[in-house]
Amino acid sequence: MIEGRRVVAGEAILGGVATIDRGGVERSHDEVLAALVREHSRLVYRIAYAVLRHHHNAEDATQETFLRVLRYSSKLGAVEDPKTWLARIAWRVAVDRSKQHNRVREILLDDPDKPSAEVASSDAPADATVHSTQIGAVLEKLIAALPEKLRQPLVLSTVEEMSPREVAAALGINEAAVRSRVFRARQILREKLAERIDRK
Repeated sequence: MIEGRRVVAGEAILGGVATIDRGGVERSHDEVLAALVREHSRLVYRIAYAVLRHHHNAEDATQETFLRVLRYSSKLGAVEDPKTWLARIAWRVAVDRSKQHNRVREILLDDPDKPSAEVASSDAPADATVHSTQIGAVLEKLIAALPEKLRQPLVLSTVEEMSPREVAAALGINEAAVRSRVFRARQILREKLAERIDRK
């Protein structure tokens, strides 16, 4: 839920959604939706980007997510956790767009053995920065290569920092399955990284 507010059901749903904040002030339907966009737009974008791996497509998916929220806002009164509800919608929109366009996941990383063209400035020595950039590139490729049913919970739980309960609600699976899939995905990544390190 939007922190510090409760959604008024019943009559309010018929005429739109109204909420009452801590100060006892009633909020309009538009104010509730504006608050959702303000508070969760970055989360929705990051989820869309995690699936689509392209900035413009992620922006489009973010807009489509909030259009769907607007379209189905009559259900907002029954939503217990708007963050999870939005995450689920964002995930489905992004996955649908990915399937629709038959896109190959875009990874803007060349050969991980080649130094990156741009390396962010830091206080660390240059070789350490380049090495960590290369490891990040390898990890991103390995995550992209995971089976979808393992990649989805891993991305939502580690990259988006969602709890197992939120991931379960977003993906429509139970918490035990989330924990198991994240564990298995991490195990696979650990093995693949170890193989790469042993080869060098």
